[in-house]
Amino acid sequence: MTEQIYSLWQRMERGWAEGDGDAFASVFAQDVDFVTVRGEELFGRRAVAQGHGRLFAGPYRDTKLTAEISLIRPLSSDISLVHVTSSITPAGITTHAQAVVVQRDGVWEIAAFHNMIPKGNP
Repeated sequence: MTEQIYSLWQRMERGWAEGDGDAFASVFAQDVDFVTVRGEELFGRRAVAQGHGRLFAGPYRDTKLTAEISLIRPLSSDISLVHVTSSITPAGITTHAQAVVVQRDGVWEIAAFHNMIPKGNP
């Protein structure tokens, strides 16, 4: 389970590095509830892909996302709570996220994601 969860963030990092909103969003469930760093609520993988596609075409063009998982807490055999700190370079931004990761039909995906920029960060 742990390896599959880590691989979600590795895929997310690759999608970001490629500037590909669809690849970035591929780790999220079709019906994901996603809260952005600005507190905006996005519903569904398509909304996450489109929103990040705009970011990759604009302010986050040619940036790199590096994620560090600090907690994986299994809540059941098919559900885990995950805490992640991510850095966006060279923008100098650090984010903290809490995610609910679920296994559906043998595939792990992020069902809920709440992302924020800690106070004092740009």
